[in-house]
Amino acid sequence: MINDKLKKAREYEVRKEKEIAPDKRPAFHLTPRVGWMNDPNGFSYHNGEYHLFYQYHPYGTNWGPMHWGHAVSKDLLKWEYCPTALAPDESYDNFGCFSGSADTLDDGRQILMYTGVQSTKDEDGKEIVFQTQCIAVGDGTNFEKYEKNPVITADALPEGASKIDFRDPKIWKEKDGTFRCVVGSRPADGSGQILLYSSKDGFSWNFEQILIQNKNRFGKMWECPDFFEVDGKWLLMVSPQDMMPVGLEYGAGNGTLCVAGHLDENKHLVEEYTQSIDYGIDFYAPQTVLAPDGRRIMIGWMQNWDTCGVREDDMKWFGQTSCPREIQFVDGKLIQNPIRELSNYHKNTVSYSEVLISDCISLEKVSGRMIDLEVEIKPEDEENCYDKFVIQFAKNESFHSDIVFYPKESVLEIDRSWSGIRRAVQHQKKCKVADNNGSIKLRVILDRYSVEVFVNDGEHVMTATIYTDLEADGISFFADEICFYAEGKVKANVTKSDLEF
Repeated sequence: MINDKLKKAREYEVRKEKEIAPDKRPAFHLTPRVGWMNDPNGFSYHNGEYHLFYQYHPYGTNWGPMHWGHAVSKDLLKWEYCPTALAPDESYDNFGCFSGSADTLDDGRQILMYTGVQSTKDEDGKEIVFQTQCIAVGDGTNFEKYEKNPVITADALPEGASKIDFRDPKIWKEKDGTFRCVVGSRPADGSGQILLYSSKDGFSWNFEQILIQNKNRFGKMWECPDFFEVDGKWLLMVSPQDMMPVGLEYGAGNGTLCVAGHLDENKHLVEEYTQSIDYGIDFYAPQTVLAPDGRRIMIGWMQNWDTCGVREDDMKWFGQTSCPREIQFVDGKLIQNPIRELSNYHKNTVSYSEVLISDCISLEKVSGRMIDLEVEIKPEDEENCYDKFVIQFAKNESFHSDIVFYPKESVLEIDRSWSGIRRAVQHQKKCKVADNNGSIKLRVILDRYSVEVFVNDGEHVMTATIYTDLEADGISFFADEICFYAEGKVKANVTKSDLEF
């Protein structure tokens, strides 16, 4: 039975989505149906479709009482909205239905596992907020909250763990049909840790152990964990809060972290390697799904809590998900590349080979704000390497954003300082890339309000949102040009495909 809060949200989104023109959204990055989006939730494959839920406040473009939005897709690129899945309507989630995940029960029903946040007041009138893990079950469209919620409470926490910072369960089914989930937690030292729970049926849960502890190395609280095996390694993906910068590997604030390792005899994760997941400005809270063909696919929130002021003033939606990424672990590194289905939407492909670049030039038909652009560069003279190479995009007479490569330092930079933004937040980010004697391969995915740069076949990714006027040059969905600039001489191979949906 649909309760009043859920009914209200569903009626509101149907009415208000009519005010958003399709060409004022990204074409293939999912946005909220209306209002606000943050973390992707419940990324799963169920009954022949991919399901993606998301943290959702339908009534405004700022964070508010958290609902679960919902969309489905056959190929992870063309999305169809479903009705709001969850609303904060019970005592145990009256402050919000926070992040979580989804799977399929043996009887074919879809199970959602989420963090219920409850707000109460003590005898002095002071607000107390705490978090528990809850279940809802349904047919893929409508969901009923479990009558025995919450299913994991503070009673199932290890000693010293916070009941305030205890959230974001990621559920999965083992080969024997039992379920596991990992949950983000904050121990007494104020750092982060990941807890492991088990269940025979998905409803009754037992604490197993602390999977891994942060010990104040990578930020504080570890949010939005995901844990899976790929290419013979166990990978833990988390989003640490309050990180300190470490060279060009980790930035300050809210970041992302991949921990790779193996399980010891006690099933603890033994860390072997760590790295950032995304080196750009806007990426957080990634979640993965195992596709039917065996690929591990990841989607993140293409935003950052520190940059939520970067937006258009009159937007009726805010927040978007990243391009789905196929992830692998190769030669001791996390590798990410755009989902291969993206090539199905290529149109009007043009290519240029061995273009000699020394001044600022543009190439005919290499333009647009919905494109898949591949650029391979190398020095014309390896004995006299160039100093800097720049790709400017989303450009007109007033605005542009830049991708800058410094070959002598092996550093790549993304810079949106001149994109028309009026907020003094972070607009530049750099990362260290492989030293290939001045050569680099870039794949740049543009979708109206974002850029994702995949470096050297996915060894690094840099993501940023941009809100430069789509019609600045009078062409609805394209900027005037993309221009390439180099100090010194560069040889470039350039291939551009429009993305038409």
